[in-house]
Amino acid sequence: MGSNPTPSATKPAPNEGFWPSLLRTIVNANDSILQFYERLAASYHLIFGNWREAVLRQGEILDKLIREQLGDKKPLTILDCSCGIGTQAIGLALRGYRVHATDLSPAQIERAKQQADTFGARLTFGIADMRALESQVEGRFDIAISCDNSLPHLLTRDDLSKALRNIHAKIHPVGLFIASIRDYDRIVEDHPRVDQPRILEGPEGKRIVFQVWDWSSDGISYTAHLFILREAGGEWHVAHYATPYRALLRQELDEILESSGFSKIRWHMPSESGYYQPIVASRTQSVAS
Repeated sequence: MGSNPTPSATKPAPNEGFWPSLLRTIVNANDSILQFYERLAASYHLIFGNWREAVLRQGEILDKLIREQLGDKKPLTILDCSCGIGTQAIGLALRGYRVHATDLSPAQIERAKQQADTFGARLTFGIADMRALESQVEGRFDIAISCDNSLPHLLTRDDLSKALRNIHAKIHPVGLFIASIRDYDRIVEDHPRVDQPRILEGPEGKRIVFQVWDWSSDGISYTAHLFILREAGGEWHVAHYATPYRALLRQELDEILESSGFSKIRWHMPSESGYYQPIVASRTQSVAS
């Protein structure tokens, strides 16, 4: 489980156009959610212009939101229950929070540990499923977070409800839960097929990152095909990863949060927060306005 297989790479056949060759890699390519993150762990930072700067910037934004909700009392404890390679967990640990970071993927956790060391950040790690936090994670926390569009990996209402009940169980009374998801309320208006390519350059070299979305007939679920194109020695190499999501609308998430015991639910849009996705913040019980 802890291995990190090298993603498949493709090159155009002689006399063949590059894009037709690329798009054929979509056929019959759909990792499970765990396989997706196991394979992506070593390359996850490449989807950012500068991942290390993103760690610091996202930590700053989330710290501000937490202080608006809970005041300046520290040290507060945080459970990041979908931490990936540590983008938010490390940024918050550097700001004085006591962070325990968990993820379903052992490869992501191993990478997060390595990255935390490079930042000099002190936090703890574990492997856990959001739907089973109550039995897999010890203790309770002041705050729980789940960012980077993790909740929409839960493809059914039952699974999402189970996860949110488990998250609620790990937060102290009058605690705080923060999550970020894509702006699906806007996305479902036209069901785009392509997330526009971004051309990035940095120490890792030049790369092009984009996604192709294959929508199901229900108009709600889709498979996201992530492509990372990297230039090396005058040639372009393609890595392809695929995983299912569902378009989780804000009203539906509000309803499930409320039924799971959360209250004081409020959305913070990117224009307000400065974060790259809409953020929802909610409390574990009703508190005075």
